[in-house]
Amino acid sequence: MKTKTDTEDRFVVIMAGGRGERFWPLSRETMPKQLLSLFGKQSFLQETVERVLPLAPLKNIFVITNGAQLPEVRRQLPNIPKANLVAEPVGRDTTAAVTLGAALVGARSTTGVMAVLPADHVIPDAKQFQQVLGDAFDLASRGQAIVTIGIKPTGPDTGYGYIQVGPELPPAQGAKKTKTAFFKAERFVEKPDFQHALEYVNSGQYRWNAGMFVWGFVTITEGLQKHQPEMFAACQRWFKAASQPAKLAKALAREYPDLKRISIDYALMERAQNVIVADGAFAWDDLGSWTALARHLKADPEGNCAVADFIHVDGARNIVFDARKKNRTPIAVVGLRDAILVQTDDAVLLAHKSQAQNVKDLVRKLARDPKLRKLV
Repeated sequence: MKTKTDTEDRFVVIMAGGRGERFWPLSRETMPKQLLSLFGKQSFLQETVERVLPLAPLKNIFVITNGAQLPEVRRQLPNIPKANLVAEPVGRDTTAAVTLGAALVGARSTTGVMAVLPADHVIPDAKQFQQVLGDAFDLASRGQAIVTIGIKPTGPDTGYGYIQVGPELPPAQGAKKTKTAFFKAERFVEKPDFQHALEYVNSGQYRWNAGMFVWGFVTITEGLQKHQPEMFAACQRWFKAASQPAKLAKALAREYPDLKRISIDYALMERAQNVIVADGAFAWDDLGSWTALARHLKADPEGNCAVADFIHVDGARNIVFDARKKNRTPIAVVGLRDAILVQTDDAVLLAHKSQAQNVKDLVRKLARDPKLRKLV
């Protein structure tokens, strides 16, 4: 384990501004998935912070969220300095968040190495994750590598992007061999159809793209300068304002709406030639929809996964979730199969499991209806 001195130049930027639309009606604009506690007392965001604490001090942890979620983020993370909890004025995808994170880190240390992590991942074994992230920090600190953590696929999942990897890389000259294997990234592949996903998994040459990155401040700014010059220019401006939160907030409010909406995969990862994949040899899930929740719940003999007072006749393979803490009433179904049933205080969702990804379309429809907008 690294000492306090060793971690002083390590930073973690947690992206926590997502809306989690596919987890409606539990996930809402002001209380999205990353701020919910589904499996214990801590929210996904709190668990994310807890996992990285052995690798970076609290003062070096930044959370990028939005204005609607900022009060709850502050409530959940009282020990992180308020200046480290930054709200984007509007959502502009991950490249903007990465650029903002780089400016925040660079203002503290231009020799800093930063990990960029989503706030809503499920990682049961924190120690295995810390081993991989620590090794990735070490590699990123030694050179110009952009490191991304790729997860070993457990099946042909079509909900994830994939990364094709080359042969395992040898240790850097003068460096000890790490427990984590590293590979050169050959290509990034968007979410495939089932047949291609099956081919990728069977080949053993692909990893799931988990959206977790580690790079030095100099490395990420050089990458932005080469591939996204407008973002690089914004990073320079925010870098100068980052030590004054009020000044930074004004700059973001003025400039953010005009930023290009683009993911960091398109903007940088697919273009850069210095991307290295760290083998994410740990259990992982990003809970992209209600169907993913079933992987973490115990099923009854008919395959029903329920967090509810649930009773059924001839029901099978259903996911039933009652978010009401008080005054729960039994949820009873007859002949219902392969369905998602979610009950909250003010809404009920009933969907076929095959349509789980389309819940976000329902949320957008609700948002357009003046009478139902309050449910979003």
